[in-house]
Parts: sequence; C-alpha cells; structure tokens
Amino acid sequence: MKKFSQIYAVWLLMFVLTPLFIIVIYSFNGREAMGLKDYVFSLGNFQRFFEPIYIKILLVSLGVAAISTIFCLLVGYPCAYYISKLEERKRNNMILLFVVPMWMNFLLRTYAWLTLLGTNGLINKFLGIFGIGPLNIMYNMTAIMLGMIYNFLPFMVLPIYSALVKMDTSLIEAAKDLGATDSQVFRKVIFPLSLPGVYTGITMVFIPAISSFVIPNLLGGNKFYLIGNLIEQQYTFTGNWPFGSAVSVILITIMLAILELPKLFNKKLSNDKESGAW
Repeated sequence: MKKFSQIYAVWLLMFVLTPLFIIVIYSFNGREAMGLKDYVFSLGNFQRFFEPIYIKILLVSLGVAAISTIFCLLVGYPCAYYISKLEERKRNNMILLFVVPMWMNFLLRTYAWLTLLGTNGLINKFLGIFGIGPLNIMYNMTAIMLGMIYNFLPFMVLPIYSALVKMDTSLIEAAKDLGATDSQVFRKVIFPLSLPGVYTGITMVFIPAISSFVIPNLLGGNKFYLIGNLIEQQYTFTGNWPFGSAVSVILITIMLAILELPKLFNKKLSNDKESGAW
C-alpha cells in the first residue's frame, strides 16, 4: 500500500502539479512570448482579462455551462431513477448503453452531430417526411446545447444512478409504513438521499462544459466564442502563452470554487440540524 501511495504521489507530481505550476509561472510573464526567456514578472495578463470583452466571454461561457448542466439534470435524473428501479440485469444493460458511446473519441461523437443536424441531415430528412422543415438547427446555440447535453449526459446519469442504487430501501419502506404517499417518499426520502450524486453530477458536467472548445467550434461554426475557445486560440494561433495561462488559472480558480460549493452547502445543512433550525 505504501509503495502504491508513492507511485501515486510521483504520478500526481509529474502529470498534475508540475504542468499546473508551469501554467502559473507563464501566467505572470509580462512578455507576449511562448518561452520564458527575458521573463518579466507582471500582473498585466490578469488585468487584461478583466477588460469588458473577456468578462463577456466568461459570462456567456458560465451561462452556456449552467444551461447545459440544468438540462442534463432534468434529463439525467429521471433516466437514472428509472434505471435504478429495473432488475439488475436490465439495469446493467441500460447503463452500458450510456457508457458505450464514451468509449468513442470525443471528437468523433461531436462530428456525428454534423450528419444529424445539417440541412440535409437525418433529423431534417425525417421531419421532411411529415412536411416539416428543413429547420435551421446547425451552427447556432441550439446545436451547441444539443452537443453538450449529449456528450456530458452520462456524467450526470452515472453518479445519480450510483447514489440511488446504494440507497437504503428500508427507509423507503418505513416512510410508506408511516403513511407517506409516493410523491412524499420521493420528496422527503429519495431525493434528499440522492443529493450527493446530484452534486457530483452537476460538478462533472459543469466543469467540462465551461471549458469546452471543440463543440462550439464544430457545431457553432466558430460563431460563438467561449472561454475554452479563447484559451485554445492563445496557445495555438496567437502564440500568447502567458495570457492563455492567465485565463487558464482564472478558469481553474472558478472550477475549484464550484467544487467547494457542495461542501459549504452540506456544512450549512449540518449546522442547521445541530442548531435545531429544522
């Protein structure tokens, strides 16, 4: 066990902390250059980010990620709840249907939506049978949302499903024995007990959604500029690694703050219970 811990620590140092440290170093470089020659310590890259144009990009990115997360939750929770009520063999088969697409490359999964949403795509051809369309559902925010919901939905379903399956069924039986209706059982017992899975799902969807740049590029037709696109452009086209690193550090800070929110919420609930607020 000790040897395994040491290997894990080396892995963490080499592939997580070291790259993160390099990004932080770059973010404070006042030179608009890819290397660290003539390094000049400066806060200019962070100050530049707080210009109105970049704040707008951040707000749009937060909005897109939040809406995607909400839709994933609205779709994912009923799916996870339904699957958790099936017998074990059927549950495993249904979960496999969510997992199998994740084995495919993320880029290929996104490209597949081009054939579905295009003017001559499968969706418009199907609607054409009923005399509808063709609809303009490509290279707009609708296409971006569909792509995000499709790609990130499994990250919402799996943790919620795991929380529901591990739930103590005796609590549900006790609630019913005390005269609770099905809706009351769900509101008072099932949903509160599944909240850890909900929090995990929200985190696992929101974080990749806010930093995504492939989906806006392909399905948005480069018409929508999110913070992930901004970082990618600084590294691949502009060559301004210091500014791209500064934006990355700000984004990482936002992500860490989001990760702490469930802990603060749970702590508040615990304090309320101890103080008798409930």
